[in-house]
Amino acid sequence: MLQFYSASTRIVNTKRGVAECLEIACQSDYENVDLLIFHASIGHDFDAILAESKRLAPNADVVAASCCGVVGREGVSESMKDIAMMAIKGKDYALASTDGLYGYNSYEKALELAQNLASQKQGINMIYFLGSGIDINNDLCIRAFEEVFGSEVTIFGATSSDNMKGYVSYQAINDVVYEHGAFAIGFCDPTLTVDTQATHGFIAIGEPMVVTKSEGHIIKELNGRPAWTEYLNRLGLTDKSDCGNTIPIGALAEQLSPELAKEYGNNHILRVVTKHVGEEMYYATTCPEGTELWLTVRDEEVIFNEMERIVECINTRNNGKKPVAVFHADCLARGRFLTDRILKEELVFKMQAPFYAENGCPPWLGMYGFGEFARLGNKNTYHNYTTALYVIYR
Repeated sequence: MLQFYSASTRIVNTKRGVAECLEIACQSDYENVDLLIFHASIGHDFDAILAESKRLAPNADVVAASCCGVVGREGVSESMKDIAMMAIKGKDYALASTDGLYGYNSYEKALELAQNLASQKQGINMIYFLGSGIDINNDLCIRAFEEVFGSEVTIFGATSSDNMKGYVSYQAINDVVYEHGAFAIGFCDPTLTVDTQATHGFIAIGEPMVVTKSEGHIIKELNGRPAWTEYLNRLGLTDKSDCGNTIPIGALAEQLSPELAKEYGNNHILRVVTKHVGEEMYYATTCPEGTELWLTVRDEEVIFNEMERIVECINTRNNGKKPVAVFHADCLARGRFLTDRILKEELVFKMQAPFYAENGCPPWLGMYGFGEFARLGNKNTYHNYTTALYVIYR
């Protein structure tokens, strides 16, 4: 039976940050920790995270990912030196990793991960997946996992990020740090279930751009013009701009069916562009020719109202039962870059407080990344610019 413990800290020294998280979460019982999951801001040394974790908890598997800030039991922090950790005791999990995962081979690499997990453990009913946030085709990753485990297995997690620049992101597993890797954790504790839901707060505006030439997840033309130039023109940006300039304001929206829109609380699902090579824009999922893409604007009232709604929905579905742990992925563009810090802390409090038990907030591991996985229409779905909650119940 899996047991969860968490901690987060803002500290400059990476080794001291790891030690502090372990000390808070596990006190002195390090030898019985089986799995450590870290989210750390881009300012930390990921080799040091792995080395110090192995020194203090030598029996534990260790995975880590870069992000643009963290959310833990202690609240939200979005500096260059944040660390958040979930420690897990128990053997009811399988761990697999890969390197060299890109958009063009996302299906094949995710299939390797899924087959590896399935070969280790039976009864896997939820998968925590974390891959690179740059140049990855996420719907193909979902397809690969579902081919092995079926669509009823819930995929949750995120894609790693940097400090909203779109230059590099890291994924680390046991003793190796990758830039285009991924890891997957298959949980097989039969006493656990996970409930997921995501929401964003952006409204589509104006007339859509139409994808007139694409290949897989790469958009080559919009409205019959070179894609990157057309995108920048619609955003009012100069040709000197890079992805870091577009991420905060450049959310692209795809229209949902009326049924999915009602569940989602929004008529559109959003996508982010995290890389461009010349005129080619690297999308987060497959983008067929003919797809209509709207620009969007952020609506603070919608963000707060929808956050309250999805928390209420999760609590209602689970009859107010208190969770044993919460994993959480948030878009970095919902953080301090676009929201005043006081409002951000208020939003996180509204997110966490309904799950409090007598001992306060449950173990909580949250990150600001490039994208989020959560179910929509009872299907595993990849999202951008959302808050996604993954609430685990026993």
